[in-house]
Amino acid sequence: MLSEAKLGPGGWPYYCNGVMVGDGQRPAGKALRAAQDEAGVPPGFWTGRGLAALGLTAGGEVTEGQAELLLGEGRHPDADRIESELLGAGGDPVKARRATVLGRPIEHIKGPHIESPWLAMDLVFRAPSTAQSAWALVDDAIRRVLELCQDIARDKTLARMEESVAQIRWGSDGKDRAPVKDGLIIAVFRHYESRAGKPLLHDHAVVSVKARRPDGKWGNVSTADILDNIVAAGTLYTLYFMEEVSARLGWAWEPREVTPGKRPVMEIAGIDQRLIGWQSTRRQQIADALPVLVADYEARQGHPPGERAAYTLDQQSADRTRPPKRRVTRSLSELRERWRASAIRAFGACVVDRLAERARAAAAAVWARVRPVVDVALAAVDTVAVVYVMRGAFKHRHLLAEARRHLSYVLRGRPHQPGLDEQIVQAAIDDYARPAGRRSTSGPASPPPR
Repeated sequence: MLSEAKLGPGGWPYYCNGVMVGDGQRPAGKALRAAQDEAGVPPGFWTGRGLAALGLTAGGEVTEGQAELLLGEGRHPDADRIESELLGAGGDPVKARRATVLGRPIEHIKGPHIESPWLAMDLVFRAPSTAQSAWALVDDAIRRVLELCQDIARDKTLARMEESVAQIRWGSDGKDRAPVKDGLIIAVFRHYESRAGKPLLHDHAVVSVKARRPDGKWGNVSTADILDNIVAAGTLYTLYFMEEVSARLGWAWEPREVTPGKRPVMEIAGIDQRLIGWQSTRRQQIADALPVLVADYEARQGHPPGERAAYTLDQQSADRTRPPKRRVTRSLSELRERWRASAIRAFGACVVDRLAERARAAAAAVWARVRPVVDVALAAVDTVAVVYVMRGAFKHRHLLAEARRHLSYVLRGRPHQPGLDEQIVQAAIDDYARPAGRRSTSGPASPPPR
């Protein structure tokens, strides 16, 4: 799953004192690294191809000063040093400060129609529920493998977004656009638990909106393009994560129906389904509050929410039911001991101790009955049919998200050929979509056969 949140100048203190220390509460006056150690979370690190333009190194630790300057002020992460050097050489104070600003200063962006400029986007990567349970309860060797799978799936997804989604905009109303010159600048923070105290391996990838135009000047990434493609990126992340888990642990995946009539979600085969409820207490709280929001939406709009609206309502439900974060410091090893004891009390030692063994056995059964072969023509039919029923009219990104869901279902964790998702989309467009230019939002002239 992939979700997003806006980060503006006024929101920076929340990230500095909360997200950067494990969604906790940072005591006043405590240094960031000390607060991270107490919270039991690793320090943030830099990633993204855009780092070179700033003189930063991938994997380098995100310091509080760097993060606040870039993500809170839109300035160079080493602005203090740069400004000091220019002043020391006799530079003008105003020009010295301006030299550290990436693109237009924040105060110049604000206007009557802009309440608060975006400075970053927080993209949150969460593994599927059964993977969360496995990560919390298996031995340390398998836990580290699952964390590696998370690393690879997250990084591959961010790289694809850099290559195919990220656009830099400039000119009047941002009408001039082009791919970013270097890439994105991202700070990643890893967390281990939900606000309900349950296992929740997830990463906050805080993406700066600052990037370079083709001419080398600094500008702002088009946040609209990234937000429009969040669902498609989320399905890609899940596909990558499934493939890494299957390749490294030999586990397979199977569909699980969550809501009747809706798409199933993919979970690790053989893991006791009761562990999903144990691990997803927070998810149940969100689900319980969601019907009221959906009913209000239908009353206002006169129709059920579509995919994007349903995603927004789910986030609103999460916000309304968000409990306070615990204040007691616990290391990951202590958390895992508590989670293990909790699961054994609820379901017995056999369920917990044999989790990995049963996943391997279930995988053998899955591969014995499932033939993980993709037929592009049939995949195109299935993809466009589902999107047509759900949306009526749609864009390329909607087909792409559904094509990736189709690959997840068919392959069950087996690797897909690079570019196969785009092949499915192109086949769907060629065979079933109206000609380009007929209307701004492409859709099939009639439902494809199923």
